[in-house]
Amino acid sequence: MATQAQRVSNPNPTDTVPTAVIWKVIFASALGTMIEWYDFYIFGSLATVIATNFFPKGNETAALLSTFATFGAGFAARPFGSLVFGRVGDMVGRKYAFLVTLLIMGGATTLIGVLPTYATIGIAAPIILVIIRIIQGLALGGEYGGAAVYVAEHVPDSKRGFYTSFIQITATLGLFLSLVVILVVRGTMDPVAYASWGWRLPFLLSIFLVGISVYIRSRMKESPLFTKLKSEGKTSQSPLKDSFGNRRNWKVILTVLFGAAAGQAVIWYTAQFYVNSWLKSPGVAMKGDTVEQIVAVALLLGMPFFVVSGALSDRIGRKKVMMTGNLLGAILLYPIFQALKYFAGPITPVVSNGQPMLDSAGKAVLQAQSPNVFMIGLLIFGLVLLVTLVYGPIAAFLVESFPAKIRYTSVSVPYHIGNGYFGGWLPFIATALVASTGSIYAGLWFPIGVALMTFVIGMVLLKETNKVSIHDEAGDNPMSQELDTIAASKLT
Repeated sequence: MATQAQRVSNPNPTDTVPTAVIWKVIFASALGTMIEWYDFYIFGSLATVIATNFFPKGNETAALLSTFATFGAGFAARPFGSLVFGRVGDMVGRKYAFLVTLLIMGGATTLIGVLPTYATIGIAAPIILVIIRIIQGLALGGEYGGAAVYVAEHVPDSKRGFYTSFIQITATLGLFLSLVVILVVRGTMDPVAYASWGWRLPFLLSIFLVGISVYIRSRMKESPLFTKLKSEGKTSQSPLKDSFGNRRNWKVILTVLFGAAAGQAVIWYTAQFYVNSWLKSPGVAMKGDTVEQIVAVALLLGMPFFVVSGALSDRIGRKKVMMTGNLLGAILLYPIFQALKYFAGPITPVVSNGQPMLDSAGKAVLQAQSPNVFMIGLLIFGLVLLVTLVYGPIAAFLVESFPAKIRYTSVSVPYHIGNGYFGGWLPFIATALVASTGSIYAGLWFPIGVALMTFVIGMVLLKETNKVSIHDEAGDNPMSQELDTIAASKLT
């Protein structure tokens, strides 16, 4: 078989990497990636504050949609960042590429913390904000693929799902950290001071976190596989051409995008991000602090299951675990959100000193007054478990789908298109669907449809990769071979 031939003809450089070194690599890579996710998601976690400060006042829904569009702009830039930094990573080195992305991300996040508001500089504020957000997207486009490839190229073939799953935790950990920082800052400040300037502190914190990570990453060595390729003169001189210049690789990229990454993206962003804003929306109206505390606890409890899913994929296969998650997501998202609404309780006017509270427009402030916190937390925990199934194994799967010399570029592109467009625009699309239909559940049809599409395409076209050695420098990989076999069978 092709897999066995790969293992015989391509000695594994990771066989000599000590376990202690592997854990150091994982810690250094995961820390930096977690900080980049924190930087990226602090924007979304403060969406309502950003809408208030950087966009014209008068229409809260329009301002929130503008914020989500700005949020989406960062995601739209991610595939372009993957092209730029993927090329650097495949030509110069994995380590150099994700050191640069870390510095760019940290600098952009810090700039948001000092950016003047709409009230101060007018239309220039949202314009600059969009530019900063695009820069963040470019940086993140080069970060994740580099970290996943760097770790994968240090670890044994038989435990790749287990070890790379620690990189998968970082996205959830970054979101968790953003929620915790917001809760701490908001909880220790006067509300007026927080609304005026305190919300900037989570952005400014980035400069210190990035400094720590840069110091740690700068002391790391290049991956043994890339070092071997470079010493033998086998690195790609044109990663973009090698990745996208032939039909076979395009088939793999498109299959990975629609048969794995797209479904993973919508389940991730529905279960860990959209649910946060949905519970605080007028149709459910839970208190913001309560929602963020529940989500933070659910995320914390769910994190170990990324490792469980990654390790399980080493034993039974990446495809089985990921497709199970997509199918369950398509089936369960709608009823889970219905249950969340039920346990949030009825919406009633907020009363202070015997009088209904009014917002800035003179309307009564409405809020769910008696949410069942335990049941809501349990349901969100269930959503996080769905995320672990689709996301835990995907780093190993992506790395195994492409040959070494173009791996950084080829891994990054389908992942960031999937997460950048299907995932990153999900809050905007879902919020717009709710606004246009009047149904608080209308936004769920988008992730349900995409998850179902991914399940069907993945079951038909994806090749299992968990037994593949990634130490094939050249061209063929089992995914492209499988697609060629399927195409040939249809012709005959």
